[in-house]
This record gives sequence, C-alpha cells and structure tokens, in this order.
Amino acid sequence: MSAQRPLSAKRFVFVEESSSDGGAGCLEVSIPEVLDPEYGMYIWPCAVVLAQYMWFYRSTVRGKTILEIGAGASLPGIVAAKCGAKVILSDGAELQNCLDNCRRSCQINNLEDVPVIGLTWGQISPDLVLLPKIDIILGSDVFYEPEDFEDIVTTIFYLMQKNPHALFWTTYQERRITFLSSSSFYLPLNFRQQGSSQESVWEQNLSATGLTNSPKAKTPLELLLQKLFRI
Repeated sequence: MSAQRPLSAKRFVFVEESSSDGGAGCLEVSIPEVLDPEYGMYIWPCAVVLAQYMWFYRSTVRGKTILEIGAGASLPGIVAAKCGAKVILSDGAELQNCLDNCRRSCQINNLEDVPVIGLTWGQISPDLVLLPKIDIILGSDVFYEPEDFEDIVTTIFYLMQKNPHALFWTTYQERRITFLSSSSFYLPLNFRQQGSSQESVWEQNLSATGLTNSPKAKTPLELLLQKLFRI
C-alpha cells in the first residue's frame, strides 16, 4: 500500500473595493492541495489568476451554468460557485485522486450541491453528452502538456458546437525551457462562437484586476487555437 500523500489547505481571500460590475465585497475560500506527482492537484498560479477574474466579474457569472475542465484543486470553479454560478467540476475520468480532491474542495467550502464528473479530454463520453446547457467553460492551465492540446481543443470544440453561445475562459502560463528564464502569464479569454463562425476576444483592459494584458505577438498556443477554431 502506497503512503498517503500530504494534504494541506490554502486560504484565499478576494477583496474588491470596486469592480466593473459595481459594488464591494469580500470572499474567503479554502482549497485542499495534495503534494503529489499528479500535478493536477496543486494550486498553480494560473488558477489564482482565473479565480481573481471570476471574482472581478462576479455579477456576470451569477446564475450562469459553468463547467470547469481539468479542475484538480478547483479554485476558479469554487469561486464561481460562491459568486452564485451553477458550477460543474470535472477532471479526467481515470484520475480518481483529482476527482476526490474536487469533492474535498466542495465539502470544505460548503458546496455540497456542486456535481463532480469525470470527463476525459478527446473522448465523447455519456457524461459529456448529457451535460446541461453550458454558458461558460473554464480551463486553468489546462494547456500544460503539448501532447494533450488536440484532445483538449476537441472537447472544447464539441462543447461550443453544442452550446453556440458559450464562452471559453482560460488562463495559461508560457513556460520556457531555459535556465533562469522568466515565465509570463497571459489571459486569452472569451473564445466564443457567433453564428457559424468562431470569434476570439482577447481581454486587453485587465489593469483593474492586477492581471497581465494579453501580448500583441501570438504565442504558439494562440496560433494553435486560431488554427483549430478557424478564427
């Protein structure tokens, strides 16, 4: 029997004196984190960026049906649920530890009514087909392993074809395999479908949230998304 991995919980407090939606408020959540080689259960910086975005646009997400893919620790989805969204958390159907961690996140934050389902990228499973109408798809740092990119985009493309008005909000980190090099956080947001064509909206005015603007130069990931979505 393998040794149980260390479990800890991180506390996040979101405070906003003013937002694009108006109003002030404070939200505190606790997220369990497992120090495990399955890195999907670690709270990566991209999750914090996307969670902050959820909080900043909390009035926008309220009442929306939101699916988080590759949820792992589930910070963005938990924040969205606390802001009044109807959230569904998902991770790979074969990743039972990650799914259990999603359930722990819900329990710690008193969100017992948030469903957790297994969705394997690239597979059209019954759970994927039977999803309700989705308004927003969240993906925090899901573009991590290049060999997974095609499967991820296949799943997102299926969801957006089924939900023509859905938005795909994602954060990712551009990682350079260079010693002592810096990493940049970009926020390519609001991939959406309009009619029969795909349109991408790059968020440019994020200074109020403390997030980094999307770069003018296209990254390899952006080019891949543009090609596959025919933007």
